Amino acid sequence: MKDDYKVVIGLEVHVELNTESKAFCSCSTNFGAKPNMNTCPICLALPGTLPSLNKKVIEHAIKSGLALNCTINPFFTMDRKNYFYPDNPKNYQITQKNYPICEKGYIDIEDYKGNIKTINIERIHVEEDAGKLIHIQDKTLVDFNRAGVPLIEIVTYPDLCSAEEAVLFVKTLKAILTTCGVSDCRMEEGSLRVDGNISIKNKRLNIQGNRVELKNINSFKSLEKALNYEIDRQIQLMNMDKDIKLETRRWDNDKGITIAMRDKEEGEDYRYFPEGDLTAYKIEESYIYKISQSIPELPRSKYKRFISDYELSSYEADILSQDINISNFFEKAALRSGEPKEAANLILGEVFRILKERQKEIQSFNITGYDLGELILILKEGVISSSTAKVLMEKMFLTGKSAKDIIEEENLSQNNDKDAIGEIVQKVFNSYPKAVEEYNYGKRKVITFLIGMVMKESKGRANPELVKDIILKKLNEV
Repeated sequence: MKDDYKVVIGLEVHVELNTESKAFCSCSTNFGAKPNMNTCPICLALPGTLPSLNKKVIEHAIKSGLALNCTINPFFTMDRKNYFYPDNPKNYQITQKNYPICEKGYIDIEDYKGNIKTINIERIHVEEDAGKLIHIQDKTLVDFNRAGVPLIEIVTYPDLCSAEEAVLFVKTLKAILTTCGVSDCRMEEGSLRVDGNISIKNKRLNIQGNRVELKNINSFKSLEKALNYEIDRQIQLMNMDKDIKLETRRWDNDKGITIAMRDKEEGEDYRYFPEGDLTAYKIEESYIYKISQSIPELPRSKYKRFISDYELSSYEADILSQDINISNFFEKAALRSGEPKEAANLILGEVFRILKERQKEIQSFNITGYDLGELILILKEGVISSSTAKVLMEKMFLTGKSAKDIIEEENLSQNNDKDAIGEIVQKVFNSYPKAVEEYNYGKRKVITFLIGMVMKESKGRANPELVKDIILKKLNEV
């Protein structure tokens, strides 16, 4: 029985920092360049080269630590972590072991039921990324563009008890880091990757299994599937009185299984020692304070404010507060229109639909939050109908023109002329006398049909509320 087992999960989250140059040289960090174009003698580890620490990396690491409630250490050093993989040009990685830049933080996660749990963070340390191996049939190629790209590694305590909690933690973490602007956290581009450490304890027999590490998981779906598979695998082994091997495994998304890669390395296997080419560093309190003042309102605080100030539902507030670009878009629309609920409805409906269909992000949306607010004001004034508003949004996105310009050019103003609408209603009654007769026999659903016919006859320009009122009035007169 699963209830007999306790699941223990700790995560190591690797986050590429949003800097223009690499951690220890001036090469570009631009994603998508041709293989081995963003390289130099330093990041290729050619003899005689010396690293130089990028100050922006430290700024982003401190900013991340403050946002995650960490203590910022006033003194830190860099270390060498030795391992021999073909994508690691130096045969060691510059990282931090004994004196990381941030320690002992936490973030709160909240599930869909409103339950809040604190997940403690052991440390955040700075390190450089390795290159990328590309496997083509029986050959393996190496692209060193990513070698030397700055990372922070966020290490949690083993406070997570399920795959669902782990996914929620990483989603919460991503929202915080993107809001702070330290990383784009694009998992599909490898700028946020997760290693999971999972072990199982049989509570009834008080038996603790060995820890298994899952490496380099780069999507939320894969993280949930991989952890759930590994939990089930370890429970099955324990039920059969088989040993759970201390090892590193990878997730095969196509097969839906985890596969053994190697025995798990421990700290001594990496032969850490101080990086002799880099000095020890001291951080002034005034520098930490300056960085703290640049941290924007974080998602959790924004979520609460959206509910209290704009009267959004918890669902609406959650979606709109996770991405700083979306939350800024929403607030501009809400403030311009004075209609936050309408702004939220249009963003969660039409804006997200357009973005998804065209595989765009809100930053490249042709409509600004202010433009959407203007459109809502026009809708509120009764100039256009809600259906026309949706059509307008599509046209605004495609052309980049304002709502007012498109309305004037295409004569899309809503018809609020009661006499004109009355004439159209009468014309529809004359065309569909059977529908009018059915209403008189108590079939009230026929009203929907009649409204549709009037809207069609008016080419969608008649005010639907007026149409309904006039139809009901005329039906009751018959």
